[in-house]
Amino acid sequence: MFGPEGPWLFDRRTDLLAFGGSAVLAFALLGVGAALGILEADAPEWVWLSCILGVDVAHVWSTLYRVYLDGAEVRRRPWLYLGAPALCYGVGVFVHALSAALFWTLLAYLAVFHFVRQQVGWVRLYARREGAGSSDLRLDLAATYAATVYPILWWHAHLPRRFHWFVDGDFVRANAEPLAAAFEPLYWAVLGLWALRQLQRWRSAPTPSPGKVIVVITTWACWYVGIVALDGDYAFTVTNVLIHGLPYFVLTYRYGRSRVQAPLLRRILRAGAPAFYATVVALALLEEAAWDRWVWHDRPWLFGEGANPPAAALPLLVPLLALPQSLHYVLDAFVWRARSNPQLR
Repeated sequence: MFGPEGPWLFDRRTDLLAFGGSAVLAFALLGVGAALGILEADAPEWVWLSCILGVDVAHVWSTLYRVYLDGAEVRRRPWLYLGAPALCYGVGVFVHALSAALFWTLLAYLAVFHFVRQQVGWVRLYARREGAGSSDLRLDLAATYAATVYPILWWHAHLPRRFHWFVDGDFVRANAEPLAAAFEPLYWAVLGLWALRQLQRWRSAPTPSPGKVIVVITTWACWYVGIVALDGDYAFTVTNVLIHGLPYFVLTYRYGRSRVQAPLLRRILRAGAPAFYATVVALALLEEAAWDRWVWHDRPWLFGEGANPPAAALPLLVPLLALPQSLHYVLDAFVWRARSNPQLR
């Protein structure tokens, strides 16, 4: 039985666009890739600009609208919001000084954990709206974890692949084939049981949340196709980034609008969604310019030739440039929990 808010997290149109629309866009781009013959090739520059810069990097910066543009929120938990950047940077410097490869490996696994937990978080929110019983909630969560964890295990069992998370070799090469093979029957069994339970609930009460069903199905489809079925940077990018970043934009924008008594939020959001998006894209562009000019040197056509800093400076520079990402991963474990954030309700 749905509560007075109804089955949707935001509203019907917004939920369908955010969760269903992002997956439809991902599969439409797969069709474009197949037509262009690049489905299992490296992502071209237009995909980097639109998906990586415009969604993946930009959505990280939208955490500003949840925390740092809201003075009242920062003052509510200063130790968390001011201490977390120092901690992330300090740990990053220490690890990178030990080993650059270890730094990227730890950051990659932190990102994987974050991506998995975000999908789980959406399902939990929907389950709360639909008033799901404990057994249904456990099955919903099991299906979401299966839809995300098995493709990661399969990826480890088939290294190297033509794509990576951050840098080539960031995942640990281990003998994961037996584990992936053992997990596969459970993967299909859990998803099959979940699907049967949703069909049963559609025919009787209580009816499952349509948004929750969309999240689980699109998570399964995008993670399976992008990681297991296809082997290419293009396919992985469009299936991985869009269903993660686009709903997060909606969440941070809608939350920011609810807190417009904060002066900085009020000034930016007075111009609506275009100003919100332009701000985070501009910050993403500045971040990527710094990465490219000082570390990667992949896009001189966009950022110029840049320079090579001394090797001794990299343990200080790289964790600083990665700080928006690491901070985003860490803070997201705290700022969206309703129990410790009563204003979210």
